[in-house]
Amino acid sequence: MTTPRCVLAALLLIGCRETARAPDAGDAGEGARDTGAAGASASGGGPSSGTGGLAGAAGGTGAAGMVADSGASGADAGTGPQLPADVLDLAAWKLTLPTGDEGSPTEILQPELATFELEPYFHLDEARDAVVLRAHAGGVTTENSSYPRCELREMESGGADEAAWSTSTGAHTMTITQAITHLPEVKPHVVAGQVHDAEDDVVMIRLEGANLFVEGGGEDLGTLDASYTLGTPFTVKIEAQAGHIRVFYEDLVTPSVDIERDVEDCYFKAGAYTQSSPERGDDADAYGEVVIYDLTVTHEP
Repeated sequence: MTTPRCVLAALLLIGCRETARAPDAGDAGEGARDTGAAGASASGGGPSSGTGGLAGAAGGTGAAGMVADSGASGADAGTGPQLPADVLDLAAWKLTLPTGDEGSPTEILQPELATFELEPYFHLDEARDAVVLRAHAGGVTTENSSYPRCELREMESGGADEAAWSTSTGAHTMTITQAITHLPEVKPHVVAGQVHDAEDDVVMIRLEGANLFVEGGGEDLGTLDASYTLGTPFTVKIEAQAGHIRVFYEDLVTPSVDIERDVEDCYFKAGAYTQSSPERGDDADAYGEVVIYDLTVTHEP
C-alpha cells in the first residue's frame, strides 16, 4: 500500500516541529542560569553577595558559579581601600588632630578610628595606597606643646588603654615606610616618628629643610640623610631593648643611631608633628605633611 504524498508531508512537518522544541528547552535552562549569574553580579559584588546570587540561581551549573565569583572579584578589585584603616592596621592606635579647643585637641580612638577620615588632615592619598597626615601651623596644640600635630599615638591592643613600656624590659620595635611631602615655609621643620615617655620625647625622626636626622632631648643624635628630597619614600625602624634605642634607616640591619636610654612608660608615635606656628613666623595655614605607606609595631617579652 502506498502512503499518499499529503500524509508524508504532514508527518515530516510534525517531526520538524518536535526537533525545534528540544533546543528551545535547553535555551530556557541556560537562560535560568544566566539570570542567576546576573543576580549574583547585581547583588553588590562582595564575596557574600556573590554567594547570595548563587543561592538564588538554584540548579545553576558550575559555569554560573564562575561568572558570579568573577563579578565579585572584579568589584572588590575596582573598589580598593576607601579609608585609612584599610591601608594601615590602626587597631592599637589613637589619632590626635590639630583641631578642637585650645590646649585640648581632638582625639579619635577606636572603634571610631576604624572608619574615620577627615580631609585635609587624615585621609588616603590619590593612589589609595598610603595615609596622608597633615598639621597646619595655626592648629590646636596639646597642653605641653607649642606645635600642632596630626599624629598616631600607640595604644594597647584594642585601642582602649595607652601603651606604656620600658626600654630595659622586652624588645619594642616600630617600622615605618613613609615620605615627608611638605614643610612650612618660614620654619621648615617636621617630626615624622617618635619614642616618647611619660614626660617628653626620647628620640624623634626629624626633618629640617633637607636634613633628616634623629633628635633626642634637643640634641642631634645622628644624621639619616643630609640631603633628603621631599616626597621620597624611606623606611625607618626604631628598636628599643636592653636599655638602648637603635634607629635604622633603609638598611634595617645596621643601626644609624645607637644610644643608651633607660626610660619607663614609653610609647611610639607616627605622623606629622609640625614644628612651627604663627609665633615662629609661619602663616596659620602653612603645614607639615607626612604620608605613611606601612606601619608596624611589635613587642616581645
